[in-house]
Amino acid sequence: MLGHARVPWKLAPGVRCSRLAHTLRANHEDARWPGWNVVVGIEVHAQIKSRTKLFSSQYLCTPWTIVSTWTSDYSLPPNTRVSAYDAAFPGTLPRLNPKCVELGVRTAVALNAQVQRRSAFDRKHYFYADLPAGYQITQHYAPFATGGGLKLDRKDAFVRIKQIQLEQDTGKSTFEPRQHVSFIDLNRAGTGLMEIVSEPDMRSPEEAGEYVRALQALLRSVGSSDGNMEQGSLRCDVNVSVHRNGSPFGTRCEIKNLNSVKFMMVAITSEVRRQIDLLESGQSVAQETRGFNEDRAETYLLRSKEDAPDYRYMPDPNLPPLLIDEAYITQIRDKMPELPDATRARLQDIGLSRRDTDVLMDVDSGREVGLDGELGKGAVAYFDQVAQGRDPKVVVNWITHELLGQLAYRKETFSENPISAEQMGELIDLIQAGKMTGTSGKTLLRHMLDTRSSGEPSKLAEQLSLLAVREDNTSLEKWCTDAIAAMPQEAEAFRKGNMNVVNRMVGRVMKASRGTADARAVRDMLVKLLQ
Repeated sequence: MLGHARVPWKLAPGVRCSRLAHTLRANHEDARWPGWNVVVGIEVHAQIKSRTKLFSSQYLCTPWTIVSTWTSDYSLPPNTRVSAYDAAFPGTLPRLNPKCVELGVRTAVALNAQVQRRSAFDRKHYFYADLPAGYQITQHYAPFATGGGLKLDRKDAFVRIKQIQLEQDTGKSTFEPRQHVSFIDLNRAGTGLMEIVSEPDMRSPEEAGEYVRALQALLRSVGSSDGNMEQGSLRCDVNVSVHRNGSPFGTRCEIKNLNSVKFMMVAITSEVRRQIDLLESGQSVAQETRGFNEDRAETYLLRSKEDAPDYRYMPDPNLPPLLIDEAYITQIRDKMPELPDATRARLQDIGLSRRDTDVLMDVDSGREVGLDGELGKGAVAYFDQVAQGRDPKVVVNWITHELLGQLAYRKETFSENPISAEQMGELIDLIQAGKMTGTSGKTLLRHMLDTRSSGEPSKLAEQLSLLAVREDNTSLEKWCTDAIAAMPQEAEAFRKGNMNVVNRMVGRVMKASRGTADARAVRDMLVKLLQ
């Protein structure tokens, strides 16, 4: 599928020459394999976040399930989400799910790909127990989108997209070693997939990892896929080859079904070393399909690499061509949510640091994607709502340092955050207005997280006696008098000219007040009493 052929470079349709410069950038010497260049291309299979399957009306979860439920719900009993068509019963016919087309076009627009006005479906034949029909419906020869690409931060690399195609997922087989049998679950069979095929534009395991993470963030931002590799809703097949400086591309090998970015990078590194060892020993690299052993961090042979004739591709006789007009594409483009690059630029324009922006974007990339592409509120949307009319730097500090820190301490995700944007905004206002100290604000935040309270922060602070104590408050004077009496040595040192000891007394007062006293007011009162 990927173009590691020894032929002159060709531009993907619609890709300008300036982008080709990124692709053909000078090879940088890698200390891990001096004298060798690495070429990587990736086929990403992303499950489409639709309520029903690609060619059948079978719900992927119960119709009344909340939108945050994932397509392949692993809590469901095996083979309970299977229609007659999914099981390949004779006489059943496919019917294309328009929502899968919409989410696919949404992805293509986000990647600046060219949506084809006419595309077609093919049958890809192979025989596995988890593929009841003996063929998979895909778009090998006429995909619905071609071209486009994704820019990476690493050395300004640009990864071109060869094509994006719709296809159906297979079932799931589980081998039971004690009984020496494999169990087949067809719940996943027929689920809509987008196969996003890159050109061989990556030059290191790290670039490949950055590309997959960037693609995950983009898919989640437009709501077309969860992109959760650990749950199998995004899987990668990686093509790897090596060649000497100045030589044509080498023979590529494909590593199948990698389910985490970390393992993908380890697998690429292992395969690169294996191919280099073969070539340096005078042997050749055979084109083959390989798996990855996570425990041994090694790739292993699965089978010799199939080419298109081995799959006996043929047009699907039951599906007419897919016709997409410009008005439909324009309608989707007009409703597109903000993409990650635009979000990052906007946040930095309003004064957020690169670090704070990265934190918000990383949390946002893990937000829940509802069925049929409905987007949940992520960290960036939460920040935008809280920051309205407030100092964005103050807001981001409270969200990233305090709120996210407390959620992490409780081992909760941001989607489980019980504090609304209105509550967080009022809490920050109380502190900024001096009605509550920062210490008391943190105490109140912990209380709201512990109790899952929906009350107004001002009323909660009053109930918990967390409102700030002013300088003219009698309690403040009493706390300071008690601190002086309890620390006679520090008081005497202060009177002899050691001004620093007053800090210890301030700390004692702050502890007595449970953080409600203003530290500056406490210091002023202590100095007044000591003098």
